[in-house]
Amino acid sequence: MLLTGALALACLWAARAGVHALILRGLRAPRLRHQDSPAAWGLVAQSVRLPAAGCKTLFAWFVPVPGEGPEPAPAVVVMHGWGANASLMLPAVAPLHAAGFAVLLIDARCHGDSDDEKFTSLPRFAEDIEAGLDWLRQQPDVDGSCLAVIGHSVGAGAALLSATRRHDLRAVVSLSAFANPREVMRRFLAAARIPYPVLGWYVLRHVQRVIGARFDEIAPLTSMARALCPVLLVHGTDDATVPFDDTRRLLAAGRPGQVRSIAMKGGHDPGQALAEHLPQVIGFLQQALSAPATGSRCSHH
Repeated sequence: MLLTGALALACLWAARAGVHALILRGLRAPRLRHQDSPAAWGLVAQSVRLPAAGCKTLFAWFVPVPGEGPEPAPAVVVMHGWGANASLMLPAVAPLHAAGFAVLLIDARCHGDSDDEKFTSLPRFAEDIEAGLDWLRQQPDVDGSCLAVIGHSVGAGAALLSATRRHDLRAVVSLSAFANPREVMRRFLAAARIPYPVLGWYVLRHVQRVIGARFDEIAPLTSMARALCPVLLVHGTDDATVPFDDTRRLLAAGRPGQVRSIAMKGGHDPGQALAEHLPQVIGFLQQALSAPATGSRCSHH
């Protein structure tokens, strides 16, 4: 009888482990190849590998400001969204570069040409962004006191999370950020026809256990109230992936005078719609980086 009970427990444990593996596999981001390169946009870039958490490395393109100016340049980390990669963010680089910003485009772990992991998550995207910030601070032609992040979707949520704990981050541009990952997961489960009362709640609980944080703790809605720098929210009014109302909620949650928003025509992926608003984005970054921070201004402005 004891043997029968032990076998039953072993089978139950194996089944549980199998379910957990299926959950992670089902949520794993697709790994897309780079669809473009900086050279195709007339940019001179360095391919670099950055040290990341867990002894992993990240692939990135670094586009320095051309020439050897008398002063180091401000820099922007650009982070893609879930299932994307750095090449999909290239359209934003040339205008930033022309405005005098050095740019670092990163592939998050499990994406593009960066190292693999068993899973990635919004907190891990934030770790990868911060690895980029740390790398930029070591570059002699970058002004480490003038760093900003532009992130899309999960990358935007990660940028906002980094803004709650990085005093050297001077500005965040959030593209198509969601309010709470719980809501994103609930929509995903509904689309997959996984009933929440039966199985969905267990999936969400397991995901939170794996990433080591509750959704409410890492939610952009929570980060907005704690962000240490100015934030610009940019969102498409026709976004079918993340409702435009999420930006209204994020705007309401931000600190007065520290957050602005731009409503653009278009869907979840920025594309051409963002290109039309890049002058406003660049103006926001220039204003944020020229504002006093710890008693100083960026020397180039």
